[in-house]
Amino acid sequence: MALAASYKVVLGSVAFVVFWVLAVFPAVPFLPVGRTAGSLLGAMLMVLFRVITPDEAYAAIDLPILGLLFGTMVVSVYLERADMFKYLGKLLSWKSKGAKDLLCRICLISAISSALFTNDTSCVILTEFVLKVARQHNLPPHPFLLALASSANIGSSATPIGNPQNLVIAVQSKISFGDFVTGVLPAMLVGVFVNALILLVMYWRLLYVQKDEEDATSEVVGEDDVSSHRFSPATMSHLSSLNFEEFLDPLSSPSHINGNSIHVDTLRNRVNMVNQHEIQRAVDGSERNSNASKDAANEIPSTESFAVQNSEEKESKGGKWKNKLWKLGVYLVTIGMLVALLMGLNMSWTAITAALALVVLDFKDARPCLEKVSYSLLIFFCGMFITVEGFNKTGIPSTLWDFMEPYAKIDRVSGIAVLAIVILVLSNFASNVPTVLLLGGRVAASAAAISASEEKKAWLILAWVSTVAGNLSLLGSAANLIVCEQAHRAPHLGYTLSFWNHLKFGLPSTLIVTVIGLALIR
Repeated sequence: MALAASYKVVLGSVAFVVFWVLAVFPAVPFLPVGRTAGSLLGAMLMVLFRVITPDEAYAAIDLPILGLLFGTMVVSVYLERADMFKYLGKLLSWKSKGAKDLLCRICLISAISSALFTNDTSCVILTEFVLKVARQHNLPPHPFLLALASSANIGSSATPIGNPQNLVIAVQSKISFGDFVTGVLPAMLVGVFVNALILLVMYWRLLYVQKDEEDATSEVVGEDDVSSHRFSPATMSHLSSLNFEEFLDPLSSPSHINGNSIHVDTLRNRVNMVNQHEIQRAVDGSERNSNASKDAANEIPSTESFAVQNSEEKESKGGKWKNKLWKLGVYLVTIGMLVALLMGLNMSWTAITAALALVVLDFKDARPCLEKVSYSLLIFFCGMFITVEGFNKTGIPSTLWDFMEPYAKIDRVSGIAVLAIVILVLSNFASNVPTVLLLGGRVAASAAAISASEEKKAWLILAWVSTVAGNLSLLGSAANLIVCEQAHRAPHLGYTLSFWNHLKFGLPSTLIVTVIGLALIR
């Protein structure tokens, strides 16, 4: 495709740069409007600059991708309500055998959950669990946060519902769910293993030292807890002898011996006071006994109270069973959705059907659950579709691809290497979803000229490399940013994952895992 008119090339490039800057740096000082508004601004500029027409802009929005994304988000919301991610969090520390075992568990659980429930969702839910477990074991958080984010990215590559770019590839390539999984799964499994191995090698000494400190600290904490919870009985009250001394003191005083009349009068007064005191004590005692008998009578439960208590217990038991059955229903609907996807049914409508089935199964107002759906992400995709379509209309991507295509043929190793490097660079420069939108059709068309099987392989290579490329830097994928932000904002557990800490691990891990995975893509 030749370049468009000069004004379209210039203005379209300006609109795309505005979109790119706000997508990669959403809090840029001169226009801190965020990613969603940035994508809409880029789309509006494409139409305003007449790079594309309004009708072309509407046609650029891919509704099947939006439907699949919406359906999977709703299913994830109901899975969260059904405590699925809570159980996954508990698996992290269940019978853990130390820091290295914990690291491997995080890699495995993060990868599997991301393949089934999207990497962003897994990172949102599991980050705080990882921080809590690391704090409980007195371990440094950053190796485990790196394990969570990187394994989530690698694991999400195995399924079309694992991440947004895979959604785009699955819909545009029309590769079935089962073929997609079988094509990428071997690379994903080996990639997760190699990624965990790299983490263990890089942080072995740190985890080993921290484990020794953990054992010593846990013993001290245990003793403190025991001492602080010891039972200390209260001191029993007793009668003071002062009252008796005050009562007997007048009888032994000299004034009582020398003054008989005073003594007699005083004695009579004392006797009268004693008698009155005894009478009052008797009256008070009888009142207390009567009140105690009344209280005892009141404490004896009646038949009606027994019936009320039994009915409340039955209601609570019934509520528990109802909740368990509802959770079971949520899990069965989710399994049914995965089976339908594996059978090759339409992915968008399968996800939407599963979402609506969960809404009906819940049998209550769905607004609280639907409000948790990230509509800003859906709007971001709409704006991005229009912006990328406008940039394609300028002819710049086609011109660049025409230059690269002879060196990026996937029927030879050098071509796969060149293609992988281009995808890696673009995914970190322009983000992975725009990279897939820009390159997908061109890479597939180039591979289709060789054979149909090569076309499918080209799509899977694009899915693998664009996903693993997200591990290269902290800005490489949304999952990385989610883990970083969630860790920073976690109450009482806040931790900042720095850009350089991530890059120091991300660069070697991305290159090694990408190369090994490319050899296993089928």
